[in-house]
Amino acid sequence: MTKFSSEFRDDLHRLMRWRRDVRRFRTDPVDEALLQACLDTFLLAPSVGLSEPWRVVRVDSDHARTAALKNYEAANAQALKGYDSDRAKLYANLKLSGMKESPVQLAIYCDEATVKGRGLGAGTMPEMRRYSVVGAITQFWLTARSFGLGVGWVSILDPEQLNRDLDVPEDWALVAYLCVGWPEELSETPELAKAGWEDRDSALSILRR
Repeated sequence: MTKFSSEFRDDLHRLMRWRRDVRRFRTDPVDEALLQACLDTFLLAPSVGLSEPWRVVRVDSDHARTAALKNYEAANAQALKGYDSDRAKLYANLKLSGMKESPVQLAIYCDEATVKGRGLGAGTMPEMRRYSVVGAITQFWLTARSFGLGVGWVSILDPEQLNRDLDVPEDWALVAYLCVGWPEELSETPELAKAGWEDRDSALSILRR
């Protein structure tokens, strides 16, 4: 049985505290070998039925990035309309995407039609495939952070439009659009908490039945 030291556990906890969603990036390039080392952690992730349903798209071309950015800007403008008065003013001043600055951008998909895994564990809960992709993303995120890289998850997007713009198969479902790069600053406090949008819970509420 593998045992880890208390120092390792302390470092792991600190890594999770420092994981933080990053929206403010430097434009410095990310070494390809370093990025690949982070991406390789997808291969270590658990997946329902060992289906490994994650699909990674590098969004590199100017055309694809411009389309993704326009998608975000349109979705963000629409989201703003859902808030009133002071909350709308606060929302308008939030930086919710690092798409203009981040040197690496990844669209992470779930292949809903994959035959790998032969449907094990996904018959009654097919969403488990997407949850598997989220688990893999978390491993990638923590690994990137361990190297000092920042990751930002952009969820203010029209997924169907992005799918068309990136020309992905119809059976692929968008799970995450990730911006990756070197952060402008380091903080273990969520940016939304610093901006006064919301506070993080201090304790976990657990129901007993």
